[in-house]
Amino acid sequence: MNITMFKGKIHRATVTEAELNYVGSITIDSDLLEASNILPGEKVQIVNNNNGERIETYTIKGEAGSGIICLNGAAARRVQPGDKVIIISYAQMTPEEAKTFEPSVVFVNDQNKIIEKAHMEKHGDIK
Repeated sequence: MNITMFKGKIHRATVTEAELNYVGSITIDSDLLEASNILPGEKVQIVNNNNGERIETYTIKGEAGSGIICLNGAAARRVQPGDKVIIISYAQMTPEEAKTFEPSVVFVNDQNKIIEKAHMEKHGDIK
């Protein structure tokens, strides 16, 4: 049996763009994808801290160092530039694999530059 586990996360990224007239997806700075162990084309969940929306889509690699977080297509109606979002990926694994797996957590500043990397967050941590 496989279970779904948290694999990678970009915590409190700032939405830089919302492009309605685009094929749906989320464009993410490739530096952030790499640091969070999220691949281009991977399914992700986006949680909008400003309005509570939860969106599922796939990733597109953005320019390295650009800080881009752009919701494309229909998802653009669910965010505004400046909104804070959490981008989460999950993976299927056996319970045995899950016991030793370490997710990748990336904390960013308001310009979506990495300020800290971790393997898990603790309850009560505020970043």
